Amino acid sequence: MLQTKEIETLFRTYYRPLCLYALHYLGDPDVVEDVVQESFTALWRQENPVANVKAWLYLAVRNRSIDALRRSGKTEPLPSDLDGPISDDEAEERSASEARLWTAMDALPEMRRKCLLLAKRDGLSYKEIADELNISEHTVRNHISRALETLREGGPQMLDFIFSFF
Repeated sequence: MLQTKEIETLFRTYYRPLCLYALHYLGDPDVVEDVVQESFTALWRQENPVANVKAWLYLAVRNRSIDALRRSGKTEPLPSDLDGPISDDEAEERSASEARLWTAMDALPEMRRKCLLLAKRDGLSYKEIADELNISEHTVRNHISRALETLREGGPQMLDFIFSFF
């Protein structure tokens, strides 16, 4: 049985990536949080030692996601990632990449983050962003440019991921 400190460390390490992993299947952040928390609780209650905790957690979240979909009445079609071409390793890597992206996004200054999200996530034009935030289009352009520059420092795969994610 894992000790409380070990669970806390695992929780800090894997909570966000596991939530992003489950979000691909479930779409509802509240259900996602429940599924991930239930998985950590099950790990904590596990009597026998777990050889690969990371793999165990991803499998537990995947199985609980399927259960949650079934309980909600959605049995067909299940998201293709659950039965289909993407492996658990690929899904795990994608969720870890997303967690790195959101960590990098969280580290951006607030106005840069807002401008980038409004442009990439919400699809607003620079003019629409400027109007919404009550700043000039030039300032919006600068904020987005600097945000992308900062994220680019995380490696070219970070930018590729941003544009594929949004």
